[in-house]
Amino acid sequence: MSAEFDQLVAQFEQFQSKLKHVEEPFADLGGMQAELAELEATASSPDRAVTVVAGVGGSIKEIRFADNPGLGAVVMATLQRAVAEAARKQAVIVDEHTNGALDLVDQVLEVQAEALGTTVDELKSNLRDEAPAAPPRSDDFSEQTVLRRADDTPQPPPYSGGSGSAGDSFLKNLFDEEDH
Repeated sequence: MSAEFDQLVAQFEQFQSKLKHVEEPFADLGGMQAELAELEATASSPDRAVTVVAGVGGSIKEIRFADNPGLGAVVMATLQRAVAEAARKQAVIVDEHTNGALDLVDQVLEVQAEALGTTVDELKSNLRDEAPAAPPRSDDFSEQTVLRRADDTPQPPPYSGGSGSAGDSFLKNLFDEEDH
C-alpha cells in the first residue's frame, strides 16, 4: 500500500508543480491591470498642429489642436456623444432581436448616465428627441392584390416535343425509357 501511496503523493506533487507554472503568469494580475489603466500613446501630425492621446484598446483620451486648444475639447465631446449613441443603438438592436431578454438598453443607459453625470430619464428623453419619425403606414390595400394577374408574369412556352436542346432530348429519352 505504501508504494501506491508514494505514487499518489508524487503525482500530486507533479500536479502542484504544474499548477504553480500556470499560476505564475497571473500572479501579478492586479499590477498588469493597473499598468493597462495608465497606458497612453501619443501621436502628433508632422506639423505638430494636431496631437492625439490614445488609451487601452485604442480609445481616444484627448485631442489637442495647437492653433485652437478649445477645439480639442469640442471634438472630444462630440466623439463621446457619437460613441455613446452607437452603443445605445447597438443595445436597441440586441434587445429587439432578443425580445428584451437582456434588458441591455437600460443597462447601457445606466452606465452612460453615471459616466456623463446625467440621469437615465434625460438620456431617454434625448433618444426620443433624436429618433426619426416612423414612415406613415397605409392600411389601404385597394390598389394591391395577393394574386398575380396573368399579364404580370410571362409564362414559359409549352413543350413542343420537337427538336430542342440537348437537355430536352435527354429528358425525352429518359422519360421514354421509364415508360418501357
